[in-house]
Amino acid sequence: MSGELTAIIIVGTAFIALAYIVRTIAENRIRHKLIDKGMVDDNVKYLYSSKLSYNVPSSLKWGMVLIAVGAAIWVAQLVPRSFQEEAIVSGMLIMGGLALIAYYFIASKLFNSSDKG
Repeated sequence: MSGELTAIIIVGTAFIALAYIVRTIAENRIRHKLIDKGMVDDNVKYLYSSKLSYNVPSSLKWGMVLIAVGAAIWVAQLVPRSFQEEAIVSGMLIMGGLALIAYYFIASKLFNSSDKG
């Protein structure tokens, strides 16, 4: 049962990664064709210029969540073996949630300061 689940997860992850790569390449080709033909107007500039401003907070969010989950797993190793599985799962959920709450406050400050400036 565990081997089947692992195989399903690996195949699913590989499919999602491949689909993301294909989508990124297709978007990049369309963007280059529009630029080469001189069909760049304000709408296209608007669509592609805002990606960087949203990627930085998104990267911050996932960095905070992954660090929090890793810290929860690390701290749960100090718990006795009989309670370790529960401590790992609950610690991951609690720390991940706290990281998302902290991210909300940080991102709202970042967006408010970028709107004013």
